[in-house]
Amino acid sequence: MEEVDVIRELMRIEEKLENIEKLLAELLEREEDYAIMKIAEESLKEFLENEPDLYSQEDLKVKYG
Repeated sequence: MEEVDVIRELMRIEEKLENIEKLLAELLEREEDYAIMKIAEESLKEFLENEPDLYSQEDLKVKYG
């Protein structure tokens, strides 16, 4: 009986490790997505700051506030 308990416990541990592995993979993917978005944001910020405005306040037909 003791051997069966050990096998059952090992299977339970294996299942938990698989769940942890899935969660870690998801976390890494989210971290990669965040890093890519941050790099894009930084590179576009510099690009857009150096671009001239296409429209001025005078070009607006309707002005709010």
